[in-house]
Parts: sequence; structure tokens; C-alpha cells
Amino acid sequence: MFTGIIEEIGTLSRIERTADFCHLTVNSSKVLDDCEPGDSIAVNGTCLTVTQRLSDGFVADVMAETMRRTNLQNIKVGDKLNLERSLRPGDRLGGHIVAGHVDEVGTIVHLRPEGIATIMTVEVSPSLMRYIAVKGSVCVDGVSLTITDVGAGSETARSSRFQVSLIPFSKDNTTLGLKRVGDTVNIEVDMLARYVERLISYPEKNPLEQSSSIDQEFLKTHGFL
Repeated sequence: MFTGIIEEIGTLSRIERTADFCHLTVNSSKVLDDCEPGDSIAVNGTCLTVTQRLSDGFVADVMAETMRRTNLQNIKVGDKLNLERSLRPGDRLGGHIVAGHVDEVGTIVHLRPEGIATIMTVEVSPSLMRYIAVKGSVCVDGVSLTITDVGAGSETARSSRFQVSLIPFSKDNTTLGLKRVGDTVNIEVDMLARYVERLISYPEKNPLEQSSSIDQEFLKTHGFL
């Protein structure tokens, strides 16, 4: 589990591709503080397992399926990457609960300055938009952001687009400040939305709904009388 609060911007120093997987070598420093092989690090919001710790970075393997479903398939040596270590019990939850399981790759279709912030419009598939809600959370390339607009206004007229606002700190301390129109970003929706959908759509009746009232018979049955 992660929180979507980026700890460090790393740099891809090497990539070795095969037909079935690839090795990524990422230069970093802060995320190495207590890093050991087997630990999880979110790279652009994608949960990867560290296979080797280096003096100036780490190595991780990426399966073909992960490459296909994330924007890691397009990265090249020299690219900047958002990095976050997995959440530990007792850590502050500054963002929201992030699994590191990317739902799909979105595309930045508009960037607009608004005061000190930048309004970013992202296009995703219509099917993913059911999990996107105004004031809700979304993870964009590993960054926890608040959704500011959905399907309204000139930049979000299409139902498959949503907006987030990037404050200066987010632009300076993540790779989102380097993004341009047409760039792709990994999208993970708030997992709470998926659980709510599952509970609502589950075919069996909720056991808690089977009794609509509390009476003496109910209390006797459950040992209260």
C-alpha cells in the first residue's frame, strides 16, 4: 500500500528489455534509506518489487503485463520517475490509500494556468469515469490528487475527461510539472469506489438488510431478552 505522496524523483539509468519482461535500473537516494531486496516501491504509481539494491539506486523487474497496462512501456533512459516507498503502520496518511495497481493509462489533453496552480485535464476510458467523482481522490502517475471537475466546463465537456489542480509544490516535487499535452499518465482510481460498486451490485441480499425492524422477537432470537 502507498499514499500517493511522492518521496523522490528518480531517473531511469538503464532498461533491459526481453520478450517477456524488462529490468529497470533507477537512480535514487531517499528511497534507499531502508530499502532491501523484496521491498515494494511505487514507480510512477506502479508497485514494483526491488530485486537488487545499488549504492545509487535499485533494480526492479517489470512483467510484460505490467508494461502493457502502464506508461512504463514508453519510458527511456534519462526519464524522470515518481518514487514512493510502501506505507508502514503508524505513518501519516497524507494522500489516500493507493494499491499501486494501475487501472489504465490516461492522456493529458489540456493544461491551463490558474493563479499559482495549473489545471490539468486528463482523458480516460468512459468505463473508468464511473469511479471519478468531484472532490474525490485519484492517483495520477503515483501522485494523490483531488478531482476538481468532471464532465463540466469547456475542457471537460466530454464525459471521459476530468480535471485536477496542480499546486506549485506538486509541480516542483513530482514529474507532473514536466508533463505536456499528449503525455500519458498512469491512473489508479480510489479503491473505495470499487468496493462500494461491488457491494451495491453483488447479487445476494445483504444479510444486514434481511431484518427491516427490531422488535422483541428479534431481541430474543439474538440473546438480548
